[in-house]
Amino acid sequence: MHLIDVNTFQDKESIYKQLLPQLNALVEGETDTIANISNIIAVIHHTFSHHWTGIYFVKQNELVLGPFQGPVACTRIAYGNGVCGTSWQKVQAIIVPDVHQFEGHIACSASTNSELVVPIIKNNQVLAIIDIDSVDFKAFNEVDKKYVEEVADLISKFL
Repeated sequence: MHLIDVNTFQDKESIYKQLLPQLNALVEGETDTIANISNIIAVIHHTFSHHWTGIYFVKQNELVLGPFQGPVACTRIAYGNGVCGTSWQKVQAIIVPDVHQFEGHIACSASTNSELVVPIIKNNQVLAIIDIDSVDFKAFNEVDKKYVEEVADLISKFL
């Protein structure tokens, strides 16, 4: 499958609008959850050149690391801890323009300066969290949130 060339677009929304149908096509017909999530995470990571892009699965009372792209990450995160645990607890996406200002931020990588975390919800229950980190401050906005929530909806279909 040939994915879009990001350099041909001027803004993030245009990129996301082209990317989402391609993500749907990428997972169509594939039944393996980990394979699908791995490909989705890889495409997002490389399309936007993020520092870290991954997923944490809810297992009992903690988040456990799943497929990711980027440097080594925290393996487990407790409910309500850090940005990921807070997103899980509040059942809402969180945009953090400066992680150094987020009380309780878990610094898995000293290079991370901003973060976007989006819960994957099915039947009103958080099953996983998409976590995206950037070395840039204020890297994420409402456009990212909107489209990563659509990615979360896509992933929820095969969880």
